[in-house]
Amino acid sequence: IDEDGELLARPAAWISDETPPVIHVMQGRRGSKALGPMDRALARLKRLERAPGEDIQRYEARVIKALGGNDGEVVGLFQLIDGQGRIHPADRREKSDFLVSGPDSHGAAPGDVVLAEIVPGGGRSRGLKQARVREILGPMNAPATFSTIALKTHGIRTLFPDAVIKAAEAAKKPTLDGRTDLRDVPLITIDPVEARDHDDAVWAEPDDDANNPGGWKVMVAIADVAAYVRPDSDLDREAQERGNSTYFPDRVVPMLPEALSSGLCSLVPDEDRACLAVTMWLGAKGNLIRHKFVRGLMRSRARLSYGQAQAARDGEPDAITAELLDDIIAPLYGAYEALCQAREIRQPLDLDLPELQVALGDDGHVEAVAPRARLDAHRLVEEFMILANVAAAETLEKKRTPCMYRIHALPGDEKLSALREFLVTLDLKLAKGQIIKPAHFNTILAAVKGTPHEQMVNTVVLRSQSQAVYSPENVGHFGLSLSRYAHFTSPIRRYADLLVHRGLISSLGFGDDGLPDDALDDFSQIAEHISMTERRSSTAEREANDRYLAAYMEDRVGAVFMGRISGVARFGIFITLDETGADGIVPVRNLGYEYFVHDEATHSLTGDVTGTAYRLGDAVEVRIAEADALSGSLRFDIVADLTLEPKGGRKRAHRGKAPRGGGKQRSGRPPRAPRR
Repeated sequence: IDEDGELLARPAAWISDETPPVIHVMQGRRGSKALGPMDRALARLKRLERAPGEDIQRYEARVIKALGGNDGEVVGLFQLIDGQGRIHPADRREKSDFLVSGPDSHGAAPGDVVLAEIVPGGGRSRGLKQARVREILGPMNAPATFSTIALKTHGIRTLFPDAVIKAAEAAKKPTLDGRTDLRDVPLITIDPVEARDHDDAVWAEPDDDANNPGGWKVMVAIADVAAYVRPDSDLDREAQERGNSTYFPDRVVPMLPEALSSGLCSLVPDEDRACLAVTMWLGAKGNLIRHKFVRGLMRSRARLSYGQAQAARDGEPDAITAELLDDIIAPLYGAYEALCQAREIRQPLDLDLPELQVALGDDGHVEAVAPRARLDAHRLVEEFMILANVAAAETLEKKRTPCMYRIHALPGDEKLSALREFLVTLDLKLAKGQIIKPAHFNTILAAVKGTPHEQMVNTVVLRSQSQAVYSPENVGHFGLSLSRYAHFTSPIRRYADLLVHRGLISSLGFGDDGLPDDALDDFSQIAEHISMTERRSSTAEREANDRYLAAYMEDRVGAVFMGRISGVARFGIFITLDETGADGIVPVRNLGYEYFVHDEATHSLTGDVTGTAYRLGDAVEVRIAEADALSGSLRFDIVADLTLEPKGGRKRAHRGKAPRGGGKQRSGRPPRAPRR
């Protein structure tokens, strides 16, 4: 994709020494599968006339058939070995280097990270494939390169076409015309300190209805992105293609241009902002009695961080929150406490899986790594957003309007069987012969809370779950224990939410910028696409974090840390460090001189001679043997296994054992919690 957002292609095989032609790809009809970077296609070419003085032949391509992803590109570190250019791949799954001839290096210097294409039919030299450098991404020692690698590896576009930028910059400030005036409602935003967009605001007060004693009145106001991003416009097509924003420690790749995402659609204090708001009336125990949507004009009273809001609640307000505490913050927490009662009755899946936070210093290098704090302020906003999402889904369903649901199916029978088999080894049982509910898992999680098995069981229960996705067909959300659920609260960064906003606008008569009449025809394809882009962003974010973590640990190679086994495979064990939450692997060949048997049911590796067992959840002491920032991988050696057996006897441990074998070992990573 060039700087103007135009999709360009090159011949899949080009054996001439001449410069290959430039091919302009004409995208198909609306609703057809869009092509993206690294895709291959069969196309019909039309030669274009050359402009005066132009020496490159250009073609126009009309796609006949999409052929899927292209395995012909590699991102890696450019090196010179014996005067020969080589690319060492960043993808830990790629086991071999690539050779680069002098002319094909295109100015890359040793230490540069590059994007290269594998030379079709180029043959092999020294057993290695050949590649041609296409783009220099930056020096390996520049922290920003870590995110760039993830972006290029996954084909996430960073530049907006000129037409899209111009459309965003042409957007005008909202007026009260056709809107409900909410500017007197003291709404506030509560976000992370590092938040780059602010698209949701909250407010609460006790319900003064005598028929609802102890009840609450809650409002959630969301930026009205639909007012600026019209269906089938340049902005809309770009937002749909991106699917969502992608967040890295050093940057955000937004779904919408900055003029909207950080401008007119960001609910900054003391500025009029267009919004879609829902008022919800709660009973004393947090049950949703009724709700009402309006299209409004709001003015945020304040922008708080989670830490600010929590400190004020805990009796340590600052200059800003002191004035908000009694009339705004205290009622929010009062409504939250009622919602906690409803949550306890509903019993959503209650996994304890801390999120890792990478903090960068002014120079872009990692300053600190630690599990992200989970405050009541986080849970407050989360419960308010869940409630608003439920209200949106209920409204669209009642109005028989197409809805892009967020669904989370029940765990599959095969995964449940494997989970039961594992739990038996801990004398735990999962209900059988009845419909599984999240409460059944919560009973198990509560039984192991505070025990050495807590983290292990949380991990295994997570792995038994299906993945949450988007769909126009509702099957409910198992993890949240909800029969209907739709994302409504972040249309700046999720295309699904924008579709839900449009559905509400259409069904409630809020304007002519809602869903087109034929919108449902495209919903299945859009659902598949935005579910893919979400997975792609999640993977890219994780890989960038892995590289930052590995770079952070490079100076600590040889140091000893405490950790726990977070994954077990036949080729080795994964370790999560207690101090930083960083993940790494101990290859099975480094565990000892005996043969280790992998037992999937017990998630363990057991030596066939000594009986030494390494099991999911075990506490271990490890030494960092290698930190590879390029691939984002860490390799550990076991110093000691410190876990006690349930019966009280200490497991046989290998202390200071010289590892067998050597060299670099790369592999996958243990899974993390899916996005809700």
